Amino acid sequence: MSDILMPKATAVWLVDNTSLSFEQIADFCNLHPLEVRGIADGEVARDIRGADPIGNGQLTREELDRAQANDAYRMKAQVSRHAELLKPQKKAPRYTPVSRRQDRPDAIAWFLRHHPEVTDAQISKLLGTTKSTIDQVRQRSHWNAANIKPVDPVTLGLVGQLELDALVKKAAEKKAKDDLKKGILPEDPTLRPASETGVVETPEEDEEADYRKSRAEPKAEDVFGKSTYVADDEDEDDED
Repeated sequence: MSDILMPKATAVWLVDNTSLSFEQIADFCNLHPLEVRGIADGEVARDIRGADPIGNGQLTREELDRAQANDAYRMKAQVSRHAELLKPQKKAPRYTPVSRRQDRPDAIAWFLRHHPEVTDAQISKLLGTTKSTIDQVRQRSHWNAANIKPVDPVTLGLVGQLELDALVKKAAEKKAKDDLKKGILPEDPTLRPASETGVVETPEEDEEADYRKSRAEPKAEDVFGKSTYVADDEDEDDED
């Protein structure tokens, strides 16, 4: 049986305007008989306005009369004239001009080097290539492997910048979620300890510097303090 549009709204209309049984309405609308009973009792779909299946071309008057005359009869829905418009359109595979197909291995190499979080399936869909070609580029078994250089697909004109950014963001978010489930914390090179960047000394270096300072021979200034006396010019003249 064809799926009908707005099954609950259709069931509301059939309950209010026909003498069909709950089972007949449930079969036609692809609902459970108890759900149809709930509609009749005002417990289900209370705020839904009924939709006339005859008016929208999903049921003929003859089919309805035949069902009302025979409780065992099950109505058959007609294909709605709007069914084709509501049918999801299958996205056509990406077309790459012949002149640019030779650039796809370079774009694949760029993804493998700079964005390993992007899956082969995502690369294949974005560039219109095959998993076999991606594997060949990864393993350097491609027939033109010696000339393949990583170049981003935007520069090559294979995709747009917004499309590339959206894909990379989606792949990064998925990887972050997967890593979080595995207990792997995200890496952030800007948060490395200062000791690794050479900005400050490590505790070991501090201890070594203190040890060298303690072993050094003390100076007079360290023992007696630094003198603050400054001789006047007159004193010097008197001495002369």
